[in-house]
Amino acid sequence: MKILHTSDWHLGHTLYNYDRMEEQSDMLRQMVEIVKVHQPDLFLLAGDVFHTSQPSSAAQKMFAEALVAIHDANPQMTIVATAGNHDSSSKHEIFRTPWEALKVYTIGNLSKENLDDHIIEIPGKGYVVAVPYAYERNIPDGFFQQLLDTVAAKNSENLPVIMTAHTTVKGCDFTGHDNSTENTIGGIDSIDIKEMGEGYDYLALGHIHHEQFVHTGKHNVRYSGTPIAVSFDENYPHSVSIVDIAKHGDRPSIEKVAIKNCHPLVTLPIEGLATWDEAKKLFADFPNDIPAYIRLNVEVDDMLPPNANNEARAIANGKECKFCIINTKRKERVKTEAKALSIQEFQAESPLDIAMHYANDKNRAFDDEIKDLFNEVIRVINEEARNK
Repeated sequence: MKILHTSDWHLGHTLYNYDRMEEQSDMLRQMVEIVKVHQPDLFLLAGDVFHTSQPSSAAQKMFAEALVAIHDANPQMTIVATAGNHDSSSKHEIFRTPWEALKVYTIGNLSKENLDDHIIEIPGKGYVVAVPYAYERNIPDGFFQQLLDTVAAKNSENLPVIMTAHTTVKGCDFTGHDNSTENTIGGIDSIDIKEMGEGYDYLALGHIHHEQFVHTGKHNVRYSGTPIAVSFDENYPHSVSIVDIAKHGDRPSIEKVAIKNCHPLVTLPIEGLATWDEAKKLFADFPNDIPAYIRLNVEVDDMLPPNANNEARAIANGKECKFCIINTKRKERVKTEAKALSIQEFQAESPLDIAMHYANDKNRAFDDEIKDLFNEVIRVINEEARNK
């Protein structure tokens, strides 16, 4: 059985208010070409089809047209698309019946009563156990194992068993996901791989944007990652995974097929930080004919010049690229040694002194403008207290 594993398309995503329909359409065109070349038995889209639960009509049309084109590239192929945490489960379910005429299965809701709603048989090829995103508390204990046991009872021909889920597995590399920890990534709590049960030959995961294997010793649990970057911090290669499995119990073989982004996300400098003047020069020297999105990483003493964004936009004039953001970081300051204060000493300190101690401890500047703002807040608070 040959599988094309992809996930996290995030159709309809905008980047700093720039529409990305053109590059997303080009990504989908590449998907169609990959299907034509590799002729998989199963096309598996493991969640986050759209970027929001209420995608625009243009994004929905793009998805529908892509499914038809992918089907036409290999009419014998089965297509399975599950809902992710960014998707609306109901939108996946609305057209489930008509889509099945094209061997397209869109799974949006978790069906606790009828396990067969999550099991798709591909005659003579294998079985797919398709589980959409659901809050962990809504997934019954042992649910994945129940599904796999149901398939095992059906699988008299010893065919490959594929399971797909949109979730966070403990120990994965979540590079590129903002505000994430080992316990919660992208708003989804991490689960232990053991909770996914046993009996699958390949576990096709979605949600984590960095393609990778989850190490289990069996080389059969994988995130395919995003086909094109969703944020500047996803500065790693993007691809889809072509998976081959001969029979149930065999180790899968994996081939990565690169996806090219016609509008790459570029950070200047590529590594580290630059001064504002250095960043402007790097931007000015950036080729005029590359239609990239640009982020500038700048180290500052206190703050950027007030007209910095206008300067960057002016540099972008006449170039094919699009200026997005100046990402600033203050220079590391030498901390003064923290002084332990008695209660009496602490009470004698002014609010401004305490705030400045805190800023220094956090290695942050506390310039005259911030002092003025802080004093204004204190004045308003004191005035309100007097008027009570």
